[in-house]
Amino acid sequence: MIAALAMLLVAALYVGAAVVARHRAQSAADLAALAGAAAESSGQGDGCGEARRLAARQEGAPRVVGCSVDGGDVQVRVAVRISLGRYGIRDAVAAARAGPVETAG
Repeated sequence: MIAALAMLLVAALYVGAAVVARHRAQSAADLAALAGAAAESSGQGDGCGEARRLAARQEGAPRVVGCSVDGGDVQVRVAVRISLGRYGIRDAVAAARAGPVETAG
């Protein structure tokens, strides 16, 4: 009974760690996409380059695994590495898109 309870506790910890990593990846993707879109719209830099620079400076070592610029929109995919014990090392991946707002008129 104690062993089963311990296994459930460990499983809950792995699931919790995976959820936290996924949230970190999404936050990093959102921020990187916004930084890239700001660089593109201001004309002061490469959107994907700025997204990579910003992601590299964040906690948790997120890395940009994909980036594209379509018009003024910057689309970014970010991965955060997570260790799941005996299940190995995996990536939590998230995507975000940012760009100028079109106004109706």
